[in-house]
Amino acid sequence: MQEFFEIGQIVNTFGIKGMVKVNPYTDDITRFDELKNVYIVSRNINKKIDIEEVKYHKNMVLLKFKGIDKIEDAEILRNAILKVERKDAKPLEEGSYYIVDLLGMSVYLDNGELLGVLEDIYNTGSNDIYVVKTKEYKQVLLPAINDVIKEINLDENKMIVHLIDGLEV
Repeated sequence: MQEFFEIGQIVNTFGIKGMVKVNPYTDDITRFDELKNVYIVSRNINKKIDIEEVKYHKNMVLLKFKGIDKIEDAEILRNAILKVERKDAKPLEEGSYYIVDLLGMSVYLDNGELLGVLEDIYNTGSNDIYVVKTKEYKQVLLPAINDVIKEINLDENKMIVHLIDGLEV
């Protein structure tokens, strides 16, 4: 399992006192209130840094890092990815999974036949759509609903699905 989770990307500076604007990768942006530090990762930077202040502005997160006090210092961080350790990630509800843990999972039909590998996940608002690449390199789109997704086993890296009427391979 992946040790770090990406939670956002620094897209710009904000103001002149070293604050940065972050595009969050999380469903609940208020989770940034709970963080004490993050890892900043880019081509030139890979370091853990303490968070001094968190604000919100138009679905974006504004962060002030300890030791980043000028716009010039913040500018260097532009396009960097923010990560947290798995142990610092927000706990999920029963039956919910981190996307990174599902990607690459083997997907089997309920009759035991290998359908393919989970390649991507899209959120449509009402439910997620799982994109499975078959052994013939076709894409199968599966709604992440109980009628279709029958079992997810993280230990075996395996998912069992049932194709309801309208879903074809």
